[in-house]
Amino acid sequence: MEKVKNTKISEDNFDGVICFGGVDWWYHNRGHYDLQMMREFSEDLPVLYINSIGMRPPNVSEGAMFVTRVKRKLKSLFRGLVRVRKNFAVFSPATLPGGGKSAVGRWLARFALAVQVKFAAWRCGIKRPLVWVACPPGEMVLEALRPAKIVYQRTDRFEDFAGVDPVRIKGFDTRLKEKADVVLFCARELYEAEKRENSGSLFVDHGVDFDVFRAAGLAFEATQAEPDDVEHIAHPRVGFIGGIDAHTFDPALFVEVASKLPDVSFIMIGACSLPEGWCPHANVFLLGQRPYDQVAGYMAACDVLIMPWNQSEWIKACNPVKMKEYLAVGKPVVSTYFPEVDYFTDHISVAKTATEFVREIEAVLASPGDSALRRERVQDHTWFAKAQEVRRVLQKNSSI
Repeated sequence: MEKVKNTKISEDNFDGVICFGGVDWWYHNRGHYDLQMMREFSEDLPVLYINSIGMRPPNVSEGAMFVTRVKRKLKSLFRGLVRVRKNFAVFSPATLPGGGKSAVGRWLARFALAVQVKFAAWRCGIKRPLVWVACPPGEMVLEALRPAKIVYQRTDRFEDFAGVDPVRIKGFDTRLKEKADVVLFCARELYEAEKRENSGSLFVDHGVDFDVFRAAGLAFEATQAEPDDVEHIAHPRVGFIGGIDAHTFDPALFVEVASKLPDVSFIMIGACSLPEGWCPHANVFLLGQRPYDQVAGYMAACDVLIMPWNQSEWIKACNPVKMKEYLAVGKPVVSTYFPEVDYFTDHISVAKTATEFVREIEAVLASPGDSALRRERVQDHTWFAKAQEVRRVLQKNSSI
């Protein structure tokens, strides 16, 4: 698809972006909202992406996952400031994930974080930053950074995330809504519930790398070429691509669905934090995490793509990126219910129970429908288009 010209932001307003990201550039899926928006903003402004400073401390009760989390965070930390492409730098500051228990500890944590981020911003040539907060604890250092503008990315109910201190995180949320020029919501449920808490509230939902996912789907349809590690896995294939975590994924439902479809192969791509042995079925293939630039190929190699979410407050307020990626690839989609899926039920089958989930998978395997129509449904939802919506609001509110 042809891009139109960027909506420029006056440099008299701000001269770069500091983004407190909700994920880590080095080991999370790069399809996330904040990473994609920063990619678009870096087309004409320097961007400093701060890898997630954490909302919860690692917990030794997680066992092997605790060790994995600590190792990957240390590896990220030791990279320092890295320019990953023109106008886009990534930095992992040393932080206390819990923010410190005492008042002195919290003050030291804020001071150390502010010093590190200001130095990294100076190295990137950013003096008057737009500060974009996708990780609520970033609020601690807003004043120290003296932002020209503040954008708060309220993409989830962060206080409902497993293992966080909900009072502390809700406090950050409240103060961010008081200070932000724009509060971005990507789920209508959350937007409608909270839009009155900030006059700059704006609904801008997730985008999709449409050309990338569309190309992968078309390539598979034309050549049947697929990743080497799935060639031996029999069709029909049902795929899930994303984090396999208890706060989003419903393992009990999934295990029941897989047991009722023994002749279907379930391909799972993503990091898993569930206990070892959580799924005993031989028709389930846990292949682990893959780089972002490979996930479209795995989606394309499946016959059906699924979203077996649990029914939590977190999911109620979510809008998963993979929903539009699945549709852009062109595959049939089966999901449990969450409010945002209401706007895509013309192309997504919704199930409430494991029995219904099985029935919907069987139905779309028998009659897959039109892949071109699914792609057409999301072709205008590019990340470029989403960033342009935010740019126009920021330009409108500019001092120029």
